[in-house]
Amino acid sequence: MQYDFDTIIDRRLPDAVKWAVGNDELPMWIADMDFFAAPEIKEELCRRLTHGVFGYGDVPDVWYDAYTAWWETRHGFAMQRQGLIFCTGVVPAISGAVRKLTTPAEKVVILTPVYNIFYNSILNNGRVVLPCPLTYENGAYDIDFSALETALADPQTSMLIFCNPHNPVGKIWDKETLAKVGKLAKDNGVTVLSDEIHCDITAPGKDYVPFLSASNDCKEVGIACIAPTKTFNLAGLQTAAVYCENPVLRHKIRRALNTDEVAEPNCFAVPAAVAAFTKGGPWLDALREYLWENRAFAENHIQTKIPGAKPVKAEATYLLWLDCTALSFDGDLAAHIRKTSGLLVSGGEQYGAPKGFLRVNLACPRALLEDGLERLKKSLTSL
Repeated sequence: MQYDFDTIIDRRLPDAVKWAVGNDELPMWIADMDFFAAPEIKEELCRRLTHGVFGYGDVPDVWYDAYTAWWETRHGFAMQRQGLIFCTGVVPAISGAVRKLTTPAEKVVILTPVYNIFYNSILNNGRVVLPCPLTYENGAYDIDFSALETALADPQTSMLIFCNPHNPVGKIWDKETLAKVGKLAKDNGVTVLSDEIHCDITAPGKDYVPFLSASNDCKEVGIACIAPTKTFNLAGLQTAAVYCENPVLRHKIRRALNTDEVAEPNCFAVPAAVAAFTKGGPWLDALREYLWENRAFAENHIQTKIPGAKPVKAEATYLLWLDCTALSFDGDLAAHIRKTSGLLVSGGEQYGAPKGFLRVNLACPRALLEDGLERLKKSLTSL
């Protein structure tokens, strides 16, 4: 089947967070895609809608089968059915885990720069953020294991929130790195909560390694948050899962999700996930090709037309991490870009990066991307 990623969709609806902008503005910030969902998913949701009764739902066997088959086929990881727990979203799962598995004033480690909501999930629950900055050399990020060991050995540290693949830098962590993280966590009695929501948006021919698959240590200390939402552009349907093999941790995270009342599906959450994981493979393969063509186009445009801006090479996500530190702009760079060109991108400071970094969403039709890059050029070359 031929899939359409070039049609520009009018998303200026009252409830579209991304597109709640001015008529002359272009949003390339929040991480959702400007593409239609896979037709196979829409067909399944239409069947559910036509049924016409929208009472309380349950999590049937087909949901477990869809998740386990997808992870085994796509990622070579045989998940245990009893390890899967439905939840309405990855962010509620992270916040619930922080509340249930740590105590107030304890420290939660994050590898910065990282997804900004990690900070919220920690601080809003009365815990302390313990940043462990990634190393950044020659345009590439890595883990500073000496700093990580120190952070995890702190007696007040009880959790590491890990990002795999890493948002915003687009890094896929290899098996050896994950196993090393797992061992350090186990040695120091620290739980690892691995956000793997971007795991299927990888470069064509490239796969990610599930944290719990890397070693027995990782299985013992790890909880994975997974979902079809980023991959298939379903964030508004509130459908995700937590996976955990350690029975003690699994009991605690299950209690956390049930206590927060985020463990029951709405009428569309299950059929959407099942359709995505059982029928969405060809659409995803086509999407990944398109996204990496977008990335190549953007990188070339920036490197040739915007002096001082440097794209960071990425293996995953549809987010471009852009190093503009050479421009030496002392103000709010994202605000400057919006003011001078109407382009909305995310400033790097909210992820824990120094001034001069930007996160740009590339998941849009090529014509919108070209428009956005020209706006970016206008703003940055005016400095």
